[in-house]
Amino acid sequence: MSLHQPAIFCNMVFDWPARHWTAKHLSEVLHGKQIRFRMGMKSTDTVPQFETTCGYVEATIEEFLAWNCDHSGISGPFRDYDHSEFWAYADYKYFVRLFEDKTDIFQDVIWSDFGFPGRNGRESTLWIGSLGAHTPCHLDSYGCNLVFQVQGRKRWHLFPPEDTRFLYPTRIPYEESSVFSKVSVVNPDLKRFPQFQKARRHVVTLSPGQVLFVPRHWWHYVECIDPVTVSINSWIELEEDHQARVEEAITRMLVCALKSAEDPHNTRAWLNPTEVGHFWFSSWQLVSCDKSTLARTFVFQFMTSKVVETQELKTNGEDMKKNELNVHHLMEVEQTGSQNLPLETVKQEAAGPFGPDLLPVLPSSEKPPSERGGIFENDDKDCVGKGGEHFGKLHCTKRQRRMSKSENATVGQIASNHATAHCQTFISTDDVLDCVVNPQVTKIVAQLLIQGRSL
Repeated sequence: MSLHQPAIFCNMVFDWPARHWTAKHLSEVLHGKQIRFRMGMKSTDTVPQFETTCGYVEATIEEFLAWNCDHSGISGPFRDYDHSEFWAYADYKYFVRLFEDKTDIFQDVIWSDFGFPGRNGRESTLWIGSLGAHTPCHLDSYGCNLVFQVQGRKRWHLFPPEDTRFLYPTRIPYEESSVFSKVSVVNPDLKRFPQFQKARRHVVTLSPGQVLFVPRHWWHYVECIDPVTVSINSWIELEEDHQARVEEAITRMLVCALKSAEDPHNTRAWLNPTEVGHFWFSSWQLVSCDKSTLARTFVFQFMTSKVVETQELKTNGEDMKKNELNVHHLMEVEQTGSQNLPLETVKQEAAGPFGPDLLPVLPSSEKPPSERGGIFENDDKDCVGKGGEHFGKLHCTKRQRRMSKSENATVGQIASNHATAHCQTFISTDDVLDCVVNPQVTKIVAQLLIQGRSL
């Protein structure tokens, strides 16, 4: 079996030691260790709040918790950031760096329970955020994603890969393996991005003890909706990633060449802070050395299996500690109209080959948070699992009818991504890059390179 759309897993991590990794606990484990927090504004704008526009603070988790309590007269690293106006996010904290002197802690995370033998905290990333902290809408070039919610709740806005043209993809700011959307999905500028209205939004609130599966190339915008949130994730490599790595090499080469030629001394405006320090060397090395190897590897993989599915979730007793794979029906399912569907009807519609207890995250017709009170409005209603566990309310609506696929040519689709309500007075290097390294273009170029090398 394999999953091709988002799904929530419950009762899979009840015996994980990491279940108790609250921010308070982590502050004790990492006592005195400084980590980097990204600082952003709580106000919601029609322009995405990319990492290049944020401030940064080096602080301990203890200092973060003290600031987050909104103590008056706070001093220390957060003194320049009013808690009522700013959020803080310690994101992309790789375990191998964070716990480099405490490697035993890797065993507290047991991804092998999901059918990935030997995978644990070593291949994981930690996220700690305050209310309002969020990640701009983007897709990951490689693999699929498993996300374990430890403390607090996060709201996920997901869009299928087929809707990429409606998300107005861009590679500026540049981050290796991340394609960003120009749209602020919680407060979209529909005059500038009218096609976004066609995107099929899936909204789900992830609560403590739950694990979200994000399939390959699904767009996602993630926001913290509780005062303190802690999450652990792991990106799972897939065989389909071989061509994606060639596409990424092409993108890196073109972005580096064009933007550095424009202004070699000013990278802040277009290079994500996560890339600073290793971009210049690795970009040319990647293109000159790795691309041909990756291309040859992909050709071999492509010839042996044209359709490669996501690694199966093993359910037998030898490969899994759990006796059963439980995904409770914690979703309130609404019909587009005013009447609710009967529970049995919903189960039959969503079940598929995974059985009635594995429900996918379905398309949602609810409005973005900015249109219904803002991201700082908490949900009060909870759901209760079979074992009496309390989980936050998960918002889902009846599966909408699949939109017919566009038959427009690639050039036409890319052109639609740049349609604006106002006339452009000039064309910038960013505009050129949005066309040249558009995911659809780099995919074609990568295929041409691979075909050429396989002759």
